[in-house]
Amino acid sequence: MDTATLEAMRSLLRGPVIGPRDPGYTEARQVHNAMIDKHPAAIVHCRDAADVMAAVDFVRDQGLELAVRSGGHSGPGLCLVDGGVTLDLAPMRWVRVDPEARTAQVGGGSLLGDLDHAAHAFGLGTPAGVMSTTGAAGLTLGGGHGHLTRRYGLTADNLLAADVVLADGSFLTTDESRDPDLFWALRGGGGNFGVATSLTYRLHPVGTVGMGITLWPVDRTPEVLRWYRDFLPLAPDDLNGFFALLVVPPGPPFPEPLHLKRVCGVVWCRTGDPDELGNALASVQEAGPPAFHFTSPMPYPALQSMFDPLLPPGMQWYWRGAFFDRITNDAVAIHAAYGAALPTPQSLMHLYPIDGAVHRVGADDTAWSYRDALWSGVFAGVDPDPANAATVRQWCVDYSDAVRPHSMGGSAVNFMGAGEGQDRVRATYRDHYDRLALVKAAYDPGNLFHANQNIEPAAVPNRTQPA
Repeated sequence: MDTATLEAMRSLLRGPVIGPRDPGYTEARQVHNAMIDKHPAAIVHCRDAADVMAAVDFVRDQGLELAVRSGGHSGPGLCLVDGGVTLDLAPMRWVRVDPEARTAQVGGGSLLGDLDHAAHAFGLGTPAGVMSTTGAAGLTLGGGHGHLTRRYGLTADNLLAADVVLADGSFLTTDESRDPDLFWALRGGGGNFGVATSLTYRLHPVGTVGMGITLWPVDRTPEVLRWYRDFLPLAPDDLNGFFALLVVPPGPPFPEPLHLKRVCGVVWCRTGDPDELGNALASVQEAGPPAFHFTSPMPYPALQSMFDPLLPPGMQWYWRGAFFDRITNDAVAIHAAYGAALPTPQSLMHLYPIDGAVHRVGADDTAWSYRDALWSGVFAGVDPDPANAATVRQWCVDYSDAVRPHSMGGSAVNFMGAGEGQDRVRATYRDHYDRLALVKAAYDPGNLFHANQNIEPAAVPNRTQPA
């Protein structure tokens, strides 16, 4: 981008436009995953929807590449684009809670921690991820699941409305009655359809929860995973627990003999009476004596931010995902083998339960297409040292490839890695893909928003036609 074009963009916007020669450019192009090293021609810090509208018009008219950044947690770095323009929504970081209506509206640059903090003051919350530093918009548009999912559904299931800037620079508010085809697509279709400048969520009673961590030696993975796959789907919806393969962090609350040991385990969350968590987990001994078992009442925002210090920005990340409707014995053996070979202390595998309330939403009610799945898995190779990037990436790819024949074929869109290909995108959306392509054609026929796990527009003339 030449200087004249950069200055022309600056003249249209209230927020700063940072170019490669400007102070702060190196910091502005950094994202959570340090494996991403992209160099945009400009990074636009949008202060409001008007900035987004002007920037979208400018980028489109100039024929530039466009990416949108909310929280910067995109594993494959899709919130940046080499030689193009990134719209950074970080200045649009605000939350308004209506405690009587039990709703919260958040700005497009808000993080989950912002939402959790604001809602918690009123004893409310909504299911949204497991790290407070994640961007709310990106998580929601991809579907989103977390500690409250079995009881209250996906993040996208709790989306009530969204303000969106479209590819033609126009602004609209969409919900079940206004542009319902777009609202359907936003709930799981990723960032394909526009820039979400605000989102409105349904909130639920969530205050202090029961938090628990149970760990076993990694060589117990087969027994523990077989117990877990049978136990959790039959548990009440107010009990959530995600299975993990990990290396024990060297600090409290873990005893020193476990520090830096490979283990398998479950992270628990129980809504309702937190003191009842111990009774709910009485059967953990059936998997064998745990090496560590800890339960405690905890404010929900504290649980949401508990893992933030373990996985700070600046790590090398490579991840992939998969949906499962069962955990076969062959899959158990694969998980056990790769858990025993975790390549670095930060690398991990999680299986997030997505049954309960998720299954009570109709299969075609949202774009999210795996209502019949029981777990959403993520395989993540992580390390602070760039010299280990190839090692953690290969472990992740090998693990993902090995277990894929035992999966349902697709993945949570936010867990897709770089370069997985269009067939993988189609597998993620299953029979919703064609409908999504129609919505894409109606709202973004030129595919301006393609820095994502892209849904290619179908050949329809305009958005006035129903999707």
